Amino acid sequence: MGICAGRVVVVTGAGRGIGREHALEFARQGARVVVNDLGTGPGGDGGSPGPALAVAEEIRGFGGQAVASNDDVADWDGAARLVKTAVSAYGRLDVLVNNAGFVRDRMLVSMTEQDWDDVVRVHLKGHFAPLRHAAAYWRERSKAGDRVSGRVINTSSGAGLLGSVGQANYAAAKAGIAALTQVAAAELGRYGVTVNAIAPAARTRMTEEVFAGAMARPESGFDAMHPANVAPLVVWLGSAESGHVTGRMFEVEGGVVSVATGWRHGPAVDCGARWSPADLGPALTALLSSAPPPEPVYGTSPQPG
Repeated sequence: MGICAGRVVVVTGAGRGIGREHALEFARQGARVVVNDLGTGPGGDGGSPGPALAVAEEIRGFGGQAVASNDDVADWDGAARLVKTAVSAYGRLDVLVNNAGFVRDRMLVSMTEQDWDDVVRVHLKGHFAPLRHAAAYWRERSKAGDRVSGRVINTSSGAGLLGSVGQANYAAAKAGIAALTQVAAAELGRYGVTVNAIAPAARTRMTEEVFAGAMARPESGFDAMHPANVAPLVVWLGSAESGHVTGRMFEVEGGVVSVATGWRHGPAVDCGARWSPADLGPALTALLSSAPPPEPVYGTSPQPG
């Protein structure tokens, strides 16, 4: 039966890579899956219904239930259709996994306006729009007296948590997703919905150059960078068992799962009045000396605090 038996799940960007593994594992665990993917290239170019159709067919091939969707998740009406597809096909929606995205990596001084707009659109708006329509659906069900057990799993990144050289657009969008997750968790709990996020590390079309050398461990045959390693966490977060967990960020790589802790109120100093600019230098120097040093940005050496 599996831990998600009978649940209805939408997975965006499910035609390849991490999203494909999410869709397959949800189906193995008894869920009925809407496989969403535009079928674009790694940089968001082109498009084809083939990848989503192939994953849906693969699921049906091993006895699961799945339908394909080629809606653009960053399009307002497309995101609404995606939610309606789940409800029309299976009568309900229980889980939304926001995963779709692509990269256009450039150093900041070389990045174009289009590079910025396209990446922020697909990642950040592509999370918000399906979340907004799914939330409206769950709110209506809750107000109608139904017992809602809704789950949202967003996809951030280590780049969004710590920054990444050459990925200002991607890192900013992923940082936005982290904040969106916290706000949505606070707002949607009243309707029976939890919202969490993951920051996965795996070998996909977007990261194959970075992780090309991270292959299977010879002694065990375990491929720590295989995208299938991410799916078990996401499937558990999508299950009914995870109702006590919300507003959290999980990092996952290979067999390692950790809870990421973000910005927190740190050491403070109060002069009791308005600061003089000349007095702030010594005060901030002392303040920074009592604070933990920041984590280094990916692609840099550790920086002084």
